[in-house]
Amino acid sequence: MKLQIGIDGKKYELDVEVIEEDHAPRPRAPISPYSATPTTMPSVPAAPPPAAAAADEVVDEDKACRSPVSGVVIRINAKVGQKLQPNDLIMVLEAMKMETSVTSPVAGTVKSIKVAQGDGVKVHQVLVEFE
Repeated sequence: MKLQIGIDGKKYELDVEVIEEDHAPRPRAPISPYSATPTTMPSVPAAPPPAAAAADEVVDEDKACRSPVSGVVIRINAKVGQKLQPNDLIMVLEAMKMETSVTSPVAGTVKSIKVAQGDGVKVHQVLVEFE
């Protein structure tokens, strides 16, 4: 078999001897174990709507303190009957290894504390009500 190649603008003719014929099959495209046709998921009956969440609780917004994040109550500093000023620390929440201080949004007396230490809370859930 003769081959002609070019190197740096010069042409060379080569005589190449084929020792044995290559009878190996050519590789084919891989076969996927997955179907190429789209399928639809079987329909599953919708779950019933959850009961009213604590975050949807109806309270006087001027007399409530809501959770700024979802997390776990790790410390409660306020007590029922305690008088608080704006920005006084009420409790501390933990979310994703970060502590979030919850402070009083208004001046007033604590009427009720809706959560306990260790409780999980959702964002906008009522934590404390004021009188």
